[in-house]
Amino acid sequence: MLNEAREKLPQSVSTNTRFEIPNVRGQIEGNKTIISNFFQIADTLGRKPQHLLKYVQKELATPGTIRKQAVVFGSKMPASKVNEKIKAYADEFVFCKECHGPDTKMTKEGDVYYIKCQVCGARHSFYAKI
Repeated sequence: MLNEAREKLPQSVSTNTRFEIPNVRGQIEGNKTIISNFFQIADTLGRKPQHLLKYVQKELATPGTIRKQAVVFGSKMPASKVNEKIKAYADEFVFCKECHGPDTKMTKEGDVYYIKCQVCGARHSFYAKI
């Protein structure tokens, strides 16, 4: 009976993701791109905005600065490209390599960063390339 009930549920109810990275909201002014919800994205990922900004700058090969509650990139770029780089950041620095959960903490000991999963207890190290 339980299987029959599950089959009758709409698809939107049966797929449940508890962690979603917000899409960037921004605008292009002249030859600059302003992202207005960058701090919200960093907060959702549980990482410092400076670390996320440094990664995105390196990947997009563009300068960027934090101004008030927004980030200003020094060149025009589509939101899809920024979203793609933020997703790559999450895959590398947020999600656990063992259980693939988003509940991780990043700590630094010397030159080595560690990502420790709060769910399964796995600990992975990496050198800061950024």
